[in-house]
Amino acid sequence: MLSLNNLGVICISQALQHSPKLLAIRQCLSKASSRATLYNNSITFSSKGTRRHTGFRLLNESIVKHVSSLQRTFCTASAKLHCWNCGQSVEQTPAFFCLSCNFVQPPDERASYFLIMECDQTFALDTQRLQKTYLKLQRSLHPDNFSQKTVKEQEYSEYQSALVNKAYRTLLKPLSRGLYMLELNGMGIEEGTDAGADPLFLMELMEINQALDEARSKEESAMIGASMKEKLKDLTEQIDASLHKGELQAAKALLAQMKYFANIEEKVKEKLSELM
Repeated sequence: MLSLNNLGVICISQALQHSPKLLAIRQCLSKASSRATLYNNSITFSSKGTRRHTGFRLLNESIVKHVSSLQRTFCTASAKLHCWNCGQSVEQTPAFFCLSCNFVQPPDERASYFLIMECDQTFALDTQRLQKTYLKLQRSLHPDNFSQKTVKEQEYSEYQSALVNKAYRTLLKPLSRGLYMLELNGMGIEEGTDAGADPLFLMELMEINQALDEARSKEESAMIGASMKEKLKDLTEQIDASLHKGELQAAKALLAQMKYFANIEEKVKEKLSELM
């Protein structure tokens, strides 16, 4: 009997044989200096003729995470979805409705927010087009349209509508969009960690926050708000350039700065409301 890990390896092999796109990924992986082989709950790494058996404590965690990610991708890509109502194959991704019976489908976990919102996976996306897509999808998926349908259709419409809402909110603002793009690449920004921040940058933040606390007029607060908008605009351009070049670490550092300035911008809005 095949173990789960052996089955996963077979799934990868079959997916690679039938998908040019996944074959290209395999060719990219083959350039790595170390190779990971999964078998019977252990992984053997080989490099320059040396071997080391480590179970699931791996010699190179980044490579193993990549392999695991690709394994999920291969298996998911090779599996076909079928309509829960008529049983017909659902080819499109994401699949909001079955093309055969027009019944609403459950959310497709394979689809990124960019696919859901029908836009290119780029940081500098067209937000007006994003909004038009959002309104179009909500017109067809809103739960009110399914009030007279079956319970399953009502549930799926709620799930799909909520997913579209989340995708839209995530991609609408540069900060959340950039953080999501990092997430798609297996990266993230840790919460509440200033240890690696530039001391001069932290000093600048303290001065801006102090100036905002001491502001006594709308004009003073508005000036700080305008300064934040300029900083955020400049950071947006730098992040776009870094992501376009594939410089993920640089983009991560810039997004960390953007989080701080975006937070101050929200404080400015609160301050202006208090001064009204």
